Amino acid sequence: MRPKPNAQPNQSLIDGLATLQALATSPEPVGSRELARRLGLDVTKTNRLLKTLAYVGIARQTADRRYTAGAGMHVLAAQSLFASGLIRRALPVLESLRRFGHTVALGVLWQENVSYLFHAPPGVEASHGLGRIGLLPATTSGIGIVLLSEYEDDEVRDLYAGRDIPMFPEGIDQLLGKLDEVRRLGYARVHVADDRDMHIVAVSTGDPAHAGVALSGWIPEETTAPIVEALRLAATEIGG
Repeated sequence: MRPKPNAQPNQSLIDGLATLQALATSPEPVGSRELARRLGLDVTKTNRLLKTLAYVGIARQTADRRYTAGAGMHVLAAQSLFASGLIRRALPVLESLRRFGHTVALGVLWQENVSYLFHAPPGVEASHGLGRIGLLPATTSGIGIVLLSEYEDDEVRDLYAGRDIPMFPEGIDQLLGKLDEVRRLGYARVHVADDRDMHIVAVSTGDPAHAGVALSGWIPEETTAPIVEALRLAATEIGG
């Protein structure tokens, strides 16, 4: 279930976090005007937020007066992963799933996007799977779909109000139908109908669910059951 806002959410904090996220996901340093345009914020306010983030070391300013992630952002990322224990518990479990010869992934849902903490195709060293992929639309991801299924239908409607929904051209009712299927099955099976023509099978982990683990590749229907069984065992071992 999606957390409910309190009666008076702090908009300045929300804007500050949006600015921090925009910096964290930008592949290149970005100026305050460009960032303000991306976020739909006033330039003066964005500039003030960036200067504040730079003051505390979470952002840093480059020689051409653009902004990028600072040391503090990396420290927060490392500390949060260490404190939660998620990666520490998950890595040996994820390594064991590579026996299937498919891409192995662990991700979390934030708003309408999935962030992959681990994503390792066959033949790629496990160490190279950490932080390999940035944000992707949740509805294009098996992990995203299985975690969206934890939300109530009204929460999903609110999340996607007025937005196009990637991979669901018929809109919100098509997505809600898929989420209902996932709730009934207890796992997500997603067909990615692009050049890869692959399938993703995913389950959630945690109580309440806060992450998802998945295998993706050429997965015929008849091989789904043993993969789901292995993913559920992995989710139990990862816990959290």
